Amino acid sequence: MNGSDQEFRRLVHSLFGFFSRHQTIREGHAAVIGLAGIEYTTLISIRHLAALGDVHVRAVADHLYLSGAFVTAVTNKLMAKGLIEKASHPVDRRRLSLTVTARGAELLERLAPTQTMVNDVQFDCLSAKEFHQLLDMAQRLVDSSDRAIALQRYLADVNVTPLRDKSSAKPTVPRKR
Repeated sequence: MNGSDQEFRRLVHSLFGFFSRHQTIREGHAAVIGLAGIEYTTLISIRHLAALGDVHVRAVADHLYLSGAFVTAVTNKLMAKGLIEKASHPVDRRRLSLTVTARGAELLERLAPTQTMVNDVQFDCLSAKEFHQLLDMAQRLVDSSDRAIALQRYLADVNVTPLRDKSSAKPTVPRKR
């Protein structure tokens, strides 16, 4: 890179391009079953997490890297649409367990063949080994990004002089002596 950030910018902009296209795909999947993109993502996440055990808002929030309050709002919408149910946890009454209803499962099953074909095309440029390497790298990038955000916030707090827009600064007029 020889002191240039050209390759870094190329990576960042390629990631923007990928994520923009992936969001378009996600929204397309969601539209097929009458949902918003985040509703679809939350619904399918609840179903996948259920294979691992009890699903609750915090588990979904952690899985999707979202706030618990946001996931609560989305799950309330899914519940109103009859796609998930919330029930008191058998041990911790403060916690609500989330389950996909038969209607929610039916929508996801109806979407599955299309979803599989589209996802296969999106990732067909990667071998299985490369896919797993990308998965590992993406997870490490999430962790390092959390640290970078914390550092950025710390530095913003300790900097006493904020950056100013030079175009809004008043021009100085030389004084005659």
